[in-house]
Parts: sequence; structure tokens; C-alpha cells
Amino acid sequence: PHSIGLLYSAFTYYAGFKVNSGEYKIMGLAPYGEPRYVNIIKDNLILIAEDGSFQLDMSYFDYATGLTMTNKKFHRLFGGPPRKPETDLTQREMDLAASIQNITEEIVIKLIRGIAKKTSERNLCLAGGVALNCVVNGVLLREKIFDNIWIQPAAGDAGGALGAALSAWYLHHNNDRAVSTESDTMKGAYLGPEFK
Repeated sequence: PHSIGLLYSAFTYYAGFKVNSGEYKIMGLAPYGEPRYVNIIKDNLILIAEDGSFQLDMSYFDYATGLTMTNKKFHRLFGGPPRKPETDLTQREMDLAASIQNITEEIVIKLIRGIAKKTSERNLCLAGGVALNCVVNGVLLREKIFDNIWIQPAAGDAGGALGAALSAWYLHHNNDRAVSTESDTMKGAYLGPEFK
């Protein structure tokens, strides 16, 4: 349950958007807000270590055991119930979006710096739902921690299964890898049709 993606989804829910599809709306709202809630989030919801590891205070969330992402304790912390879907957005939602975007960026950058230091690798491949946050990816790119960053096309949570399958195929079964730097060997990673 200690997940950046689930934390982000809790704010998606609280701002009145559908979980697992409205996260991009939070990312899009963030530039219109101020990160006024960063300290409240850090003081109550999440403990972030210097290496980017983190732990959530699960007493504010219901996604692990209930039917909603957040609970009354979360609502009290942020001054009221979640926004009802399709109602007018307020500055509060924009500020919440800016705050959770800020926290997400901090965690990802710290995690990536730790990975770079530990592995000395120069290439990074990202997968998982948070890898779809293009604002975080832009920050990561500008930080120049890695020479190359690749976000695989199935970057949602299903992408982890793809990575596990590739790991088994190449690492556990010792199959050869054929890598081409000349072209897109995935043949369709951009999901568009091919025309002659």
C-alpha cells in the first residue's frame, strides 16, 4: 500500500476525479496552483528519506481496506470532504494538485539519484503508472542524472509484467539480446498505423 501512484490517486479522488484515469487532470491542474499543502502532506501523510524511500501513514487512507481512497481523517486534514465530480474546481484543488505534484517530483528525483549512485548505469528505463507523469519525466530529463531515459509504451502498471517477462527471458533463461540503435525495433511502439 506504500505507493507513490496510490498516493497520487488518493489526491485524484479527493479532487473529484476518477481514479486510474483522472490522474492526468491533477498533473494538468498543478501549474495553476501553489504547493501550499506540501508541509501538511510531509508532516502527516508521508515520511520521505534522503534516498527517496518513503512510508505512508495508512490511517489517512482507505484504499487498502475500504471502498474509497481517502477517509474522514484525510478530509479533516484538508478542510472538508472530497470535491463532488463535475462541480466547479476551486483554488483548493489546484493547490492540492501543485502540492502532490511537487511531492511526487521530489520522491522520484531522490529515488533516481539513488539508483544512479548505486548502479553507475547511464541509461534508465521507467515503467509503472507514475512513469506516465510527463511533468516528472521532464524534471528528470533536465536533472541530467542519466544520459538516456526510456519510458516503455505500456508504462502503466501492466508494464511491470512486461519487465518481469523480459527479465525471465533474458536473465533467467540466458537468451541473447538483439539491440538496434538504428530504428524502432518494437515496430509500433507509437501505436499508429503504417502507410506506404
